[in-house]
Amino acid sequence: MSDSGLPFAITLDPGTSLANETGSWRNERPVYLDRLPPCNNACPAGEDIQNWLYHAEEGDYAAAWQSLVENNPLPAVMGRVCYHPCESACNRAQLDQPVSIHAVERFLGDFALENGLKPEFEAAPSGKRVLVVGAGPSGLSAAYHLTRHGHAVTLREAGPLAGGMMRFGIPKYRLPRDILDAEIQRILDIGVELQLNTTVEDIEAAFEADGFDAVFVAVGAHLAKRTAIPAHAAGKILDAVSLLRDMEIGAEPPQLGRRVVVYGGGNTAMDVARTAKRLGVDEAMIVYRRSRKEMPAHDFEAREAEEEGVLIHWLRTIKQIDETTFTVEKMVVDENGRPQPTGEFETLEADTLILALGQDVDTSFLEAVPGVAIARDGVVEVDQQMMTGRPGLFAGGDMVPSERTVTVAVGHGKKAARNIDAWLRGTTFEKPAKHELADFGLLNTWYYDDAPQRLQAQLGLVRRQESFDEVLAGFNEETALFEARRCLSCGNCFECDNCYGICPDNAVIKLGPGNRFRFNYDYCKGCGICAAECPCGAIEMVLEEV
Repeated sequence: MSDSGLPFAITLDPGTSLANETGSWRNERPVYLDRLPPCNNACPAGEDIQNWLYHAEEGDYAAAWQSLVENNPLPAVMGRVCYHPCESACNRAQLDQPVSIHAVERFLGDFALENGLKPEFEAAPSGKRVLVVGAGPSGLSAAYHLTRHGHAVTLREAGPLAGGMMRFGIPKYRLPRDILDAEIQRILDIGVELQLNTTVEDIEAAFEADGFDAVFVAVGAHLAKRTAIPAHAAGKILDAVSLLRDMEIGAEPPQLGRRVVVYGGGNTAMDVARTAKRLGVDEAMIVYRRSRKEMPAHDFEAREAEEEGVLIHWLRTIKQIDETTFTVEKMVVDENGRPQPTGEFETLEADTLILALGQDVDTSFLEAVPGVAIARDGVVEVDQQMMTGRPGLFAGGDMVPSERTVTVAVGHGKKAARNIDAWLRGTTFEKPAKHELADFGLLNTWYYDDAPQRLQAQLGLVRRQESFDEVLAGFNEETALFEARRCLSCGNCFECDNCYGICPDNAVIKLGPGNRFRFNYDYCKGCGICAAECPCGAIEMVLEEV
């Protein structure tokens, strides 16, 4: 027994440090790193989802909202209409269920409107003027971000109201107009000039006569596609886009009769069929030539339509119309996913046919612009900076090749604004390199409790069928807080102290709240326990340099 009471004694030569001995024991050393959360990676709007969820789970909703609107100026809208690909990518789905990101986003958006929050930013005036053509989601987003960069923005809209397809393509039961109007007004309040009922027909005049330094065109897909159907004596034929638009501008509701057939399988088809039910038709039927698996509509859209009494005839195509009698042919899907005719026919009875076969963009005003290339399908060709062949003319949203959703359009607006800002300053915007993706295999889920996803309440079925009241309710503060705290913080340290508490060599040093940790490699012997026990995969073991 030693004098110290320990069962052994350690004698060191003068000047020898016990700490320095551990370095020779290591083959690997731990390093802290930030990885890319899969939700962030999947967001078409480029939101820093994990960051604003972090503030939300702390109960700091104002800070969460400010983080959110750094990338997306329409969170209350997006929380309602986005198809949330972030949730499809969420690692939590492999543990129990994904975080209901869209519902927390909606809560934050509504919180900001209720409390009058304004986006906080500082931007010295650049002296540059930018014209944005089209006040839909892409145009509004571009105008917002360009203003945050210090440019003076004029937004010209051909229609009587701003909002684009958010207003004229998404029914009120999914997006209440007071929410849309409030978020648009907030964009205008930061200094964006809006000119309604103003059609832009001469791009060159915008540069030369009006003195704009750059132009961003973001005209929505408002032109309904048509199809030729043989008809001996056709009844009433409408297109979905016009019907939804007329509903928005206060036109007299159309007389649809007792039975309606909607031709198409996209989200617009689902929306217009559900709208027809709300307008009082007895039967709303959708005819689509592929199966449910191949439909372009999101499955929850079809499910909600069916809940409201819409009947969907899959694998059918309309071959002929004779007044109110529709002859439809049964189809089969081949090995390539293409519908093929069977020669088998059946009939449906309906008073009105509504075409929902997709939309096109009117690009005729760009045809005379030198350098602008318009593809055969009507979309505009742009480079990696979203600029057309005409210097200073940029395009986005429905006008360029992409998925046509509000979220994609908002992302295009932000991307275009960054590139326009760089172009106006004589530079090129360089997108930062992405971190390594934080996949599920990097997480230590032992530390996470089961916490099933909270669901949004729905309006009663009878009310859904007879009114345009909002179908989905939002979260209250308690539910939003719970849902935000389900985030696993994939790939990024949230200072849980696991590494600090579990290190057998006291090699982890706390740097104070918000500053995370560092390793003292003089003490670390490279055992890797910290990396194995990190819940979020924010520690990596790397080979020692020889």
